Amino acid sequence: MKNPINTNGEQQTTSTCSFIRSFFRFDLTQLNTINRSAMSLGYAEKLSYIEDVGNVGMTEIHDPPHILQEKIERLTRMIRKSKHLVVFTGAGISTSCGIPDFRGPTGIWTLQRGGSALPEASLPFHRAMPSRTHMALVELERAGILKFVISQNIDGLHLRSGIPREKLSELHGNSFMEKCTSCGIEYFRDFEVESVGLKETPRRCSNADCDVKLKDTVLDWEDALPFEEMNPAEVHCQMADVVLCLGTSLQITPACNLPLKCLPGGGKFVIVNLQKTPKDKKASLVIHGFVDKVIGGVMDLLNLRIRPFVRIDLLQTIFTHAMSLDQRYVNWTLRLASVHDKRAPIPFIKSVEVSFSDHTMKEAVLDKHPFQLKRRTVWKTEPFDVIFQVNFGEGCGCMCSRIKIPIDFHTSRDDLTRDRDHVFGKLKSKAIKSSSCGQNSVIERKMMTSPKSEVIIRAVVTNIRWYDEITVKTSGAGSLSKCSLKRRKEVKNETEAARKLPKGQYRHNKL
Repeated sequence: MKNPINTNGEQQTTSTCSFIRSFFRFDLTQLNTINRSAMSLGYAEKLSYIEDVGNVGMTEIHDPPHILQEKIERLTRMIRKSKHLVVFTGAGISTSCGIPDFRGPTGIWTLQRGGSALPEASLPFHRAMPSRTHMALVELERAGILKFVISQNIDGLHLRSGIPREKLSELHGNSFMEKCTSCGIEYFRDFEVESVGLKETPRRCSNADCDVKLKDTVLDWEDALPFEEMNPAEVHCQMADVVLCLGTSLQITPACNLPLKCLPGGGKFVIVNLQKTPKDKKASLVIHGFVDKVIGGVMDLLNLRIRPFVRIDLLQTIFTHAMSLDQRYVNWTLRLASVHDKRAPIPFIKSVEVSFSDHTMKEAVLDKHPFQLKRRTVWKTEPFDVIFQVNFGEGCGCMCSRIKIPIDFHTSRDDLTRDRDHVFGKLKSKAIKSSSCGQNSVIERKMMTSPKSEVIIRAVVTNIRWYDEITVKTSGAGSLSKCSLKRRKEVKNETEAARKLPKGQYRHNKL
């Protein structure tokens, strides 16, 4: 990633992994505060420092309501007529997700330059949910209107929202993505990857023919934009008849020049941003308004509904057992683990309360990672159930999910594999219908002989968020119960008719 242009029009040559550690010049106490608050602030302190980050703190401009509406209608006409719409996004589309931008009045770089304290994070970075704009883009892609998305953001929300990987260029990387530089497989994680600057991470590629160490994908200031992201972005901008820029100051080169590539072919580009940008004079339309409001208005005029976002996370239970030397007892262990790596934390789980269908067995509370229960049971014990009440952490939409695990020392079960898209679809439908989360379902079961064990991968609904004209409703916030019956029926009908989730060219997990 290149640097902003300085006041003399010359490109800065200072470093870019400055891009996640360099936002700050604070003392250690401030950095510890940032680590605890951890929203978009969580990755910022990883960057190397850079002195000149371009213009920051510029005045926000708001078009008068009647002008804003006229511009929304004009933009809608442009989108309706377009044959190849490309969207180019910046930090401004994620501010309503609780992620601070960089150059706004309260942006990270603005506060840094002014010596002010950074804002407190409203929830953990890894629990951020897509905005109305993110989900509107998903609907536009599903409708065949949106052909490609180019993003400068590293928050992973485009992938989480449902944009297919093959229709997305993440120019500056993804804080939740690791990549194998040998075979090219990408791993989309539920936790923030530890490093930036294309460094090696603690995990390896799960491809048996590969097994090399993975690397993070987030660029530092001096890192070049990856060809595999930049090339399709350039191609689609050249093909575009409309490039829609959302929530970006268009100051970081070379990314900021991509939208202009539509102009030689007769294309137009539109800017939606609250501040002026260096590219305003070349734009066919400049809209000064909140991105969510503008895109929400466009969706209304296009008669396209924004469906709720349902977040599904994965976990695995690992049950191992072996006979004691005297053959009288069974020594067994039941562990709740991440699907990404057995040693990796499960960031959305706070604790696990363990109970049993056999009430003579002692209950337990597992309150730290690894969540592991060890017991010894008489061999002749009849089959019983272990009940895990999985208590969710901050940022999840409900308190817990209950998982029942049948235990039988006398018989073994067969392997099981279910279609993941089908399981996800059923879980989402149930969550939307009930306006709640916590549902879980088995995706895969593997039986192993050495050591004797059973590994079960489960999908769990951890959040649901609604998008409507008045407010954004999130499960757990006390507002979902107010949804009208009419809305529920409409969403239910839409969900039943919806297609399966698109398959991206990346892996959600290490399986």
